Amino acid sequence: MKILLPIDGSAASLDAARQALRMIDGGLRASLVLANVQEPASLYELLRVHDAEAIEAISRGAGEHLLQEAVALCSAAGVAFDQEIASGESAHTLLDIAEEEACGLIVMGAHGKGDTAGTRLGSVAHALLHDAQLPVTIVRLS
Repeated sequence: MKILLPIDGSAASLDAARQALRMIDGGLRASLVLANVQEPASLYELLRVHDAEAIEAISRGAGEHLLQEAVALCSAAGVAFDQEIASGESAHTLLDIAEEEACGLIVMGAHGKGDTAGTRLGSVAHALLHDAQLPVTIVRLS
């Protein structure tokens, strides 16, 4: 099985990475797909840079930077992983990656900062819980 692991560089996403690694260490036969979704370039960026390839390179570099710590955790644990860096609306793009990679599970972090039930998860976690056609495990930052 493949586990989609959205990584945004936050402590919550790295906690989710640690949880997925614990699941694998506990006997789950799985590999990971470390995914980072960058926001599309703004109109200002497009007008300022004038070079779509340069903007794409900057976006890819930012994604690679945000994945570094999760990559290090997976490498240290000896767990197989792939990396996906994409651009677009986060929840929709993550669902596309999960489908393309034939993932059977999503494990992701959530900050859990809201006071009411509707705001306890971020918008991406909330969207994935409601829209994903596969199980989603939310790891809350303690």
